Amino acid sequence: MSAEMSRRRALALAALLLPGAAAAQPANQPGGASAGQPSGPAWPTRPVTLIVPFPAGGGNDAMARIVADKLSAALGQQVVVDNRGGGGGNIGTRAVARAAPDGYTLLLGHTGTISVNPSLFATAGYNPRKDFAPIGLMATMPVVLLAHPSFPGKTIADVIAAAKAAPGKISIGTSAVGTGGYMTAELFKASAGVDVTLVPYKGTGPMMNDLVGGHVQVAFGILAPALGNIEAKTLRVVAVMSRERFPLLPEVPTADESGLPGFESVLHYGLLAPAGTPPAVVARINTALQELVRSEEVGKRIRAEGGAPLTSTPEEYAADIDREETKWSALVRRLGLKGD
Repeated sequence: MSAEMSRRRALALAALLLPGAAAAQPANQPGGASAGQPSGPAWPTRPVTLIVPFPAGGGNDAMARIVADKLSAALGQQVVVDNRGGGGGNIGTRAVARAAPDGYTLLLGHTGTISVNPSLFATAGYNPRKDFAPIGLMATMPVVLLAHPSFPGKTIADVIAAAKAAPGKISIGTSAVGTGGYMTAELFKASAGVDVTLVPYKGTGPMMNDLVGGHVQVAFGILAPALGNIEAKTLRVVAVMSRERFPLLPEVPTADESGLPGFESVLHYGLLAPAGTPPAVVARINTALQELVRSEEVGKRIRAEGGAPLTSTPEEYAADIDREETKWSALVRRLGLKGD
């Protein structure tokens, strides 16, 4: 018997005696795990946790729950929403940054937590560019300037004129320090060159109550909590902060066209995973996310929350995070803002 035949018989005998030997072949060989694929059984084999870094009931929570059920069906495993509020969104966001990169922990990302907090809070504890694998965008929501009906100003230009006529006398309500409403108010002060008094509230609810009650006359906030009052005419929208008019409010001018050229402040919502999550997992979630966001049902639910559906690739979401973090961190440094 030749040496070559002896070697082949020895290998065949080893394969019979050691059934696990075939599974030990290198990943780049046929039958092994391909590059970017999660090891072990096909993902997912158990429920996936979607962490929302804010309490239940807010805009972030609503966005997460809109996609969670549909994503569950698409992935074949339940996507469980886990609200972990605290620290201005830092606690839950930091938990995802430190989670195992196996695809079983996701984050509902939001402009405030991802693009504002890392520079605003010294103790944020995460880097938006290094600690996450962006999956994709799902919605955009412009910040709006709301006013009590008794406020005489009808446009952004009117608000600026009133503020300049009475420095420090006009109070502008916002949600908590670091949120989209608060940062928009700071950007407004800096861009318009006005002296106004900002009144940050612990939550959107208390702010809306004081605005409807006339305790503050104007406020920056998101649209969803104000829709009922807008329809009842107990509040009105002075301007939207997006570059283009918002589909839900086509008659309301933008800040850019009504007195503050170039002004823009919009919130983006998306899904992220811990850095190092297998690209195949990221790609699978992105495909499912884009499909469901483009569906009529999910689009309708997003619009009901005051947003507009928005899809992207992981790379496009990463670029969006980079642009927004660059913009807001520059404002934080210029004004010396601190969230701690």
